Amino acid sequence: MSEHPADRRRFKRIAFDARTELSQGEHAWPVKLIDLSLKGLLIERPEPWLGNPQVDFLVVIHLSEDAEITLDVQLAHDDHGQLGFVCRHISLESIERLRRLIELNLADEAELERELGALIEN
Repeated sequence: MSEHPADRRRFKRIAFDARTELSQGEHAWPVKLIDLSLKGLLIERPEPWLGNPQVDFLVVIHLSEDAEITLDVQLAHDDHGQLGFVCRHISLESIERLRRLIELNLADEAELERELGALIEN
């Protein structure tokens, strides 16, 4: 599953700053979250970068001490010091937290419902 231009138009990205960790196997990196959507996220590429683009990653976004969003993601692009990931799997608890976060930032429930419908179609 890779990110297509149509996906970028359907899924509104929101800028969000939270403590975020990216991991793959034995490697783990604290990363700067640039933005996220229902479909994926964009981060600053950590240095040194040792990630294998052929293997999925785990991302944990810490919302508070007791709330986090956990996603299994695949690298979609590595451009200009930024890494874009597409979500491969997310738990019901994490999708509910992500949905609420996006809802608060979009301020347009109809747009959120359109994005959720587009996500379900994929």
